[in-house]
Amino acid sequence: MAPVRRVAAFALLLLATACTSGEQGQPAGIAPRLRPTLAPTTTTLRPPPTVPPAAAVRGCPQAPARGEPDPNRPRYRLEVDVRLAENAVVGATAVRFIPDLPVDRLVFRLWPNGPRPAQGGGSISVGEVVIDGAVAPAVVGPEDRSVLTVPLGRTLAAGQAVDARVPWRLQLPAASRDRISREGEAVRLGSFFPILSWEPGKGWQTEPPTGAFAEASSAPVADFDVSVTVPEGLGVLASGVADRPGHWTATAMRDFALSVGRFRLASGTAMAPGPVQVTVGVHQTINESADRYLNKVLAVMADFGKRYGPYPWPEFTLAITPALGGGIEYPGHVMQGPGTAGATTSHEVGHQWFYGLVGNDQGRDPWLDEGLASWAEARYEATIDQFVASPTPSAALARMGAPMTYWAGQPGAYVAGVYTQPVKALAALDDADLVDCALRTYVAVFSHRVATPSDLLAALSAAFPDARAVLRPYGVAT
Repeated sequence: MAPVRRVAAFALLLLATACTSGEQGQPAGIAPRLRPTLAPTTTTLRPPPTVPPAAAVRGCPQAPARGEPDPNRPRYRLEVDVRLAENAVVGATAVRFIPDLPVDRLVFRLWPNGPRPAQGGGSISVGEVVIDGAVAPAVVGPEDRSVLTVPLGRTLAAGQAVDARVPWRLQLPAASRDRISREGEAVRLGSFFPILSWEPGKGWQTEPPTGAFAEASSAPVADFDVSVTVPEGLGVLASGVADRPGHWTATAMRDFALSVGRFRLASGTAMAPGPVQVTVGVHQTINESADRYLNKVLAVMADFGKRYGPYPWPEFTLAITPALGGGIEYPGHVMQGPGTAGATTSHEVGHQWFYGLVGNDQGRDPWLDEGLASWAEARYEATIDQFVASPTPSAALARMGAPMTYWAGQPGAYVAGVYTQPVKALAALDDADLVDCALRTYVAVFSHRVATPSDLLAALSAAFPDARAVLRPYGVAT
């Protein structure tokens, strides 16, 4: 994400016919049941990654082969019905989940119930939850209404599958300059549906949602099969691949997002290094060239593909929509506001590697994705010196590793601490090309995983023997 206040900062058009649907016994306005079709099974768990040993002298290690996504990753089937006449989105989420630790409950995050959507009247409610074909009790909150807990009534062994279905209704906020918004016929939908908040090897993650213009989410890589219905004449830009009208598949992505509206489109192919289909849509109310954004994306994606390894998916979409400052990233899909074709675009494209490909718990370790995307931005824009020269307020000094629970109370120091300070820390290693080499190793080893600060330090140490000592004064636990 590229916040508005940064100084250095920062798909295809498909027509679908609006419709509504219902099923006897379902709560009013909730989509019909999505019935999982796979039989329960027990599977073999994925081994942990192998990190190169720490270097004895500075040097660029040979990056290992990129890790593959977990074959046991969640499989979602998602239905999304955008109903502008009701100022709502109605849908249902079905998911097959195979934990790598024993569990006695499922935890879904309802991010629209966080403080920012609530400011404009946004919220999400759920209907009857079904587990393995049977109705199950479910509890929202009460302290944190972004947490939906579903007790299983038994302990599910590691490697054993469970199927869940959650119908939901999203009330769009009346006014929002964020990831869930509506401005006329332009709708942004990010972090908008019930999603599992599992971190492999650790368990359920329930950090509180933030009131800042930031993320607090964590989710494992998953596959998404998504059907979208929008009012007639509107187009959709989304994560994944639009394989037929109104339908998307997103493979090995940790989230799914979309933008709706009337777009002027520009498309091209980025070599990153293999071909990536890029589609940019500028909402018709914005007087800017889609080609300008497209050319920027093509150049940045090609650069990052060389620096950090290949872009991992076949397509990428960018939607420029009104009432948004800066940008908001999702795997394969980015939302940006007007006038953001410069460093904001390079920052958000950087997030495709740092958060999209290598994930992190954004509530616990926000600097891992924002700081590394800022580094990628600074490398492309040649602005490392500007980052290094910018002042660091006292509330951010030696606080780089602080969680969002800290930064929510320090809004004036957030950008300096989470975006700028990591660039300063990496620049202190005093060899930008070698930092990029270490980040290639980090991406290769931890692709499709949820990484931690220790994982990044291990990758940096494979190139810099003194990496831990250099980063320690900035507030990274070593």
